Formats: sequence, structure tokens, C-alpha cells
Amino acid sequence: MIARLVPDDLRLRLIAAFVLVACLSQLSHLPVAGVALAVLAAASLGHVPLRRLRHVEGFVLLLFVMLPFTLPGTPLLTLGPLEMSREGLARAALLACKVLASALVLLAFLGAVEPARLGAALHALRLPEPLVRIFALTPRYLALIRDEIRRLREAMRARGFRPGTNRHSWRSYGNLIGMVILRALDRARRVDEAMRCRGFTGRFPHAALPRPGLRDWRGVVLTAGLGVVLVLADRG
Repeated sequence: MIARLVPDDLRLRLIAAFVLVACLSQLSHLPVAGVALAVLAAASLGHVPLRRLRHVEGFVLLLFVMLPFTLPGTPLLTLGPLEMSREGLARAALLACKVLASALVLLAFLGAVEPARLGAALHALRLPEPLVRIFALTPRYLALIRDEIRRLREAMRARGFRPGTNRHSWRSYGNLIGMVILRALDRARRVDEAMRCRGFTGRFPHAALPRPGLRDWRGVVLTAGLGVVLVLADRG
């Protein structure tokens, strides 16, 4: 079902994803946000690997840990000096539904897009060139930084490091973070020099994109219609 909403043209796919996420961000009632999440989850089943949402789970868990105990309202539970409020729990659930639904939209629309294609689509939409470079290069070099972290951790384990909740462990993790930052800066400098040696002048060459077809425009209309329906149901 989600495949019917996703335009083939990447420019329109970006616009459709932005419109739907913007509509989801405007929802203010938990039942509507819950229905939106359920519909998107059912539509994405089989098309979006749900394991990729694990990066969002930490943020969602933090919402349920913090908001119920910091937002004043009708108390539901008391844990020593802390009180869990009904309003805080409802706000956390609302935000969690909106965040998960937005993540599903982004994964369904842009999860399998190569950085080069994404850069070309952003360039075609007239975004500033620095933003195009950031979106095109970040996915590539995040993978390199992850590999660097993996090598450094393997080196720490080879030297007998065993993590714990002690001063030595926290100092070691601080040194790890510092080394990753230094190596990332060094890698960025070397990449910049290599690109300049190959004639890079600050702009990527992008091939012209074909005109969008009827199916692409239909996907944008359906996606925008779904967002408008959700907003109207939330306001009604």
C-alpha cells in the first residue's frame, strides 16, 4: 500500500515526505496520532524493515522517562519525591506516535535512496549548495566514522580494556571520543584536499533529471491528501 504513495521521481518524493511529516507534526490529539501511526505501520509492513526504527527507540524511551514526571497534572503514580502525571504520560504518548509515524514516512520514502541521487534531487529543488553537500556526503562518511569507532574499540579490547562504571572506564571512553573527533577532522581534511586535486570547485556535477510522470504527481496528491485528512480529523 505504501508503494502507491511513493512517487518514483525523487524530487516529488522529497516534497511528498516533507508535506506528510509537516502534517503529522501538527497533530495535537492522541487518538488521531495513534490512528496515523497504525495506518502508516500497516501500510509499511513488508516494505520498511522495522528494525531500522531502533535508532528512534532511545528518544521515545526518554520521552516516557522524562515527560510524565516533569509535566504537572493529575497524579497517577508516586515514586518517592516524583509524581507521574496523566497529562505528562499522554503528552509522551502523543509525541512518541508522531515521532514514530514521521520516522516510518522518512524510511518508506527515502530509506533506500543513494546519497548521489539525493544530492541531485536536492540540487534540482534549488536548495543551497552547502546543504546539498551535507546531505550527499554525510551518509557516506557516517559509515566511515562507524568503522573508525569499531577499530578503536577493538584496539581497546586487545589491550585488555573491560568496560565498567569506574573512573578508568569513563576516562577511556573520553579518550575514545577525542580520538574519533581527531581522526574525523583529519579524514575530512584529506578528503577535501583530494577533491580539490580532482578539480572540485564547491559544486557537484549533477545530471539533468527527467520530467515527472502522472504516477509521480498522483503519489504527491495522495500523500498530501492523507496529511490533510489527518489534520482535519485532528481539528474536528
